[in-house]
Amino acid sequence: MDTVTAAITLLLIMNPLGNLPIFISVLRHVDPKRRRKVLIRELLFALVFMLLFLYLGTSLLTWLGLRQESVSIAGGIILFIIALRLIFPQPGGVLGLPAGDEPFIVPLAIPLISGPSLLAALLLLANQAPDQMVDWTIASVAAWAISATILLFSGFVLRALGQRGLNAIERLMGMILVMISVQMFLDGIMAYLAKSAV
Repeated sequence: MDTVTAAITLLLIMNPLGNLPIFISVLRHVDPKRRRKVLIRELLFALVFMLLFLYLGTSLLTWLGLRQESVSIAGGIILFIIALRLIFPQPGGVLGLPAGDEPFIVPLAIPLISGPSLLAALLLLANQAPDQMVDWTIASVAAWAISATILLFSGFVLRALGQRGLNAIERLMGMILVMISVQMFLDGIMAYLAKSAV
């Protein structure tokens, strides 16, 4: 796999267009003057986490005594909870935060931007071709930069959709996210059982 192919693959896994309604929903209760700063902060956290996992992911999981499947299972559970809150809104939005409070790392940086699927892909790249780490770094940063650009324009999407449109898309994305989270959970379980049976 070359750098361009890796970047496109990582971008598709990150799915910034699919995550856009969730980002809008989470940031809706944040002071409008702070939204862009919060989003940039979360994007930077995600980039740091991606690069750390690319270079140290395998060693970190080994040191903690964790399998790669645990990342998928944990991410699936977190996304499932977020999905339920999108489908059944509550005061304080997706995170249940008081108005004005800001999300911090979870769920924007992790698992929405740098989620279990992305981390697994980074681990795979690092393990399959450790001599191409510069290429994988460039691919990761390029995919992140495109995602960041799309997400930074979420305000325009919010104005275009209006409140009713956003509510409808939130519920639709919640349903899709439920299916994705269950699949991530099942993938993690199946991978765990397959490795345990060997």
